[in-house]
Amino acid sequence: MIFVVTGPSGSGKSTILRCVFKDLRGVDFSVSHTTRPPRESERNGREYHFVDEAEFKRMIGRQAFVEWAVVHGHYYGTSKAEIVLKSRGSDVILDIDVQGARQVRERFPQAVSVFILPPKFAELKRRLRDRGEDDPATIALRLKTARREIREYKSFDYVIINDRLDRAVLELEAVILGARCRTSVRRRGIKAVLDSFL
Repeated sequence: MIFVVTGPSGSGKSTILRCVFKDLRGVDFSVSHTTRPPRESERNGREYHFVDEAEFKRMIGRQAFVEWAVVHGHYYGTSKAEIVLKSRGSDVILDIDVQGARQVRERFPQAVSVFILPPKFAELKRRLRDRGEDDPATIALRLKTARREIREYKSFDYVIINDRLDRAVLELEAVILGARCRTSVRRRGIKAVLDSFL
């Protein structure tokens, strides 16, 4: 099953997901490609596959992406190969921007989509400033984009307001566990139970 998690930059998507990956079995993280430079805390192949713009455009030409977009002046995309690799034997979670989430939902209507909202604009601004990874111009651009992106929440299956990390983590875990219990997902197990009654 594919889970799409999105929200404005600074809403806490990555922090929530780190906790979920520690708590839940059978979920794997889809590592996106990007042309933006890595932050100090990031490692190639873990948070992102860092590539130059020429390589990214070659991948676009080969139709290697499930989704891609230009966000804050950099290219971001999820490769088809990554989805295939990570979905073998586990659910896959995509931590992507709003544009990419829209593309994935169009391509995979059965995907479960989750929008992460910050509790307030002022809190989002504080988080972006306090993480110390962006200059003031980049923060201003991220905040401007966030004002537009938050309006997209209506088109998602679930909304989590990240005002308390522990609660946000539990809510995302509940979404994942609940989706796994859907009748359409459990057909094989249900059939085995029903056959045992014959």
